[in-house]
Amino acid sequence: MTELKIAVFDGDGIGPEIMAPTVALLRKLSARASEYSLTFETLAAGAGHYAKTGDALPKASVAAARAADAILLSAMGLPDVRYADGTEITPQIDLRFEMDLYAGVRPVRIAPGYPSPLGAPGDVDFVLIRESTEGLFHTKGKGTVTEDYATETLKLTRATSEKLCRFAFALARQRRDSGRGPGRVTCVDKANVFRAFAWFREIFDAEAAHHPDLGADHAYVDAMALWMVQKPAAFDVLVTENMFGDILSDLGAGLMGGLGLAPSADIGDANAVFQPCHGTAPDIAGKGIANPMAMILSAAMMLDWLAVERDLPALAADGTRLREAVERVLQSKEVLTGDLGGSATTQQVAEAVGAAL
Repeated sequence: MTELKIAVFDGDGIGPEIMAPTVALLRKLSARASEYSLTFETLAAGAGHYAKTGDALPKASVAAARAADAILLSAMGLPDVRYADGTEITPQIDLRFEMDLYAGVRPVRIAPGYPSPLGAPGDVDFVLIRESTEGLFHTKGKGTVTEDYATETLKLTRATSEKLCRFAFALARQRRDSGRGPGRVTCVDKANVFRAFAWFREIFDAEAAHHPDLGADHAYVDAMALWMVQKPAAFDVLVTENMFGDILSDLGAGLMGGLGLAPSADIGDANAVFQPCHGTAPDIAGKGIANPMAMILSAAMMLDWLAVERDLPALAADGTRLREAVERVLQSKEVLTGDLGGSATTQQVAEAVGAAL
């Protein structure tokens, strides 16, 4: 029996409302497992904590999260709680920098039952890998603002770019070997305009040469925005800069049917954070009507990652079961929250997923 500790950040707004049933589902899986067990430690952070203490991400929370086997994080931030410079409280981004979580993983999957605006576009199952610590986020909170102009600096480093590309090709191989993709990585950039992206493409091509059994190609980011709508089934793994990935990942969420179905992960060499792509939705906080599916699907991603990291196939099997349980609830269309056209509560959806397990 392998014991795994999960650090939990409840978040702000609807964050605690979607985290609680997700942890309950994980406890249910853990109780049935014979190969692993999960324990949970709730840690302080977020805009609400900042409003009370003046500290959005306590050092003790970072240390405990770093020591955990994985980190489960709900939505964080509140529009009316800001730093002195006017920017929002974003501990989730701070964690990326603290732990060098350079690989932002954003799956885009349209299975039967997903309310995609594209209808039923075929076998859509690709992953966007977004660099999460550099790019245009390099000067987060440190940009130059004068009366006449404002600047932010994009920065890419060889060390991070090489790790990111290695991660993307490793994921493409893993997906191919599990039957989920053809084994191809697409570099998404703006190499026709910016020298930094031409340089990034060179790094990508150098890494691609080490993987002759995998496919590799390129796309400009504006063309990719078009193709994600026109032919989303054509892609396997996409790798791109931070800001481009930030934008395209929300486009991917829209293709699936909304942010309420969009899970994500930020992964580094030693730590990984799993969280929904959506925000804290303070306008519906406390009403018990938030969609917990993105949070639950993020937990499934966590189990998949832990399975590889700890060489425990039982975790991957339970990750698949959890994801398929969500999809069965979607397919039935009987228990859905308001964002998906239903009238169910957060708890009712979570209970339906639990029953589907």
